[in-house]
Amino acid sequence: MTTKKFASQADLEEKKVSFEQLSEHAWAYTAEGDPNTGIIIGDDSVMIIDATATPVMAQGVIEKIRTVTDKPIKYVLLTHYHAVRVLGASGYQREGLEQIISSRDTYDLIVERGQQDMDSEIGRFPRLFQAVESVPGLTWPTMTFTGEMSLWMGKLEVQIKQLGRGHTKGDTIAWLPNEKVLFSGDLVEFDAACYTGDAHLADWPATLDNLGKLNAEKLVPGRGPALKNAAEVRQGLAYTRDFVSTLYQSAQEAVKAGMDLKATMAHVRSKMDPKFANVFIYEHCLPFDVTRAFDEASGIAHPRIWTAQRDQEMWHALQQ
Repeated sequence: MTTKKFASQADLEEKKVSFEQLSEHAWAYTAEGDPNTGIIIGDDSVMIIDATATPVMAQGVIEKIRTVTDKPIKYVLLTHYHAVRVLGASGYQREGLEQIISSRDTYDLIVERGQQDMDSEIGRFPRLFQAVESVPGLTWPTMTFTGEMSLWMGKLEVQIKQLGRGHTKGDTIAWLPNEKVLFSGDLVEFDAACYTGDAHLADWPATLDNLGKLNAEKLVPGRGPALKNAAEVRQGLAYTRDFVSTLYQSAQEAVKAGMDLKATMAHVRSKMDPKFANVFIYEHCLPFDVTRAFDEASGIAHPRIWTAQRDQEMWHALQQ
């Protein structure tokens, strides 16, 4: 049965937070399918990978970090532009923040659609924007790169890379080559739905191939538990590939058959529900996912901008 309450407005249950050390320098802050945050503790400073949705929520991450180090939190890395990942960055200002880093593509997306995305996401999922009044506005990167860059935290090298489009065109990963730890952002999920409303679905599997070539032994996905060995990493990559490929292939079949969006939704469900209906945020994501998959299969290469109004119109059009 499809939920009638818009998006995740009815999702009010707090999630249990886990804070786990994965290697000498890498930690994972995860919360039962809510957006994850990665932490790298270098010789002289700390890097945050994805900043939570509000400055108040960032305090929960800071409290955990302060149980293991008092080093300044100098860097926030944005894996992509979505509000739920970036609006908490200002919460680190008092902790020594010097640079907010993103790909140039992510910066360009903030220029193009950051405000609409912020307004849209807050309406979709209120629980994830606890104390939203503490958000001072859009988060703007202070340092951008194209392709890849290395950042040295003392003797620790952090490689920051764009390995292809998938979840967005700006997707960025952090990689600790000496410890084989990968922070994937929403390019990889596990036991949670992939949100593909701004995705490049045809490109995503090849990007996962590129991630696989790193041979990571540990991985912090965008959502879901940290993957703690090479076999689990492969499982996470395969899970994500199955989700996005099943979605896109079934949408392509529907478009080829001349189905409209609502019929496409039913066709996609027939393929997706048996495998994914019970994972975190599936019902929240699917209408947005199918809409983007339908667009891309119809030849719309650049994802259309979501607005709060478009969200509501799409959602209600797709309910039974």
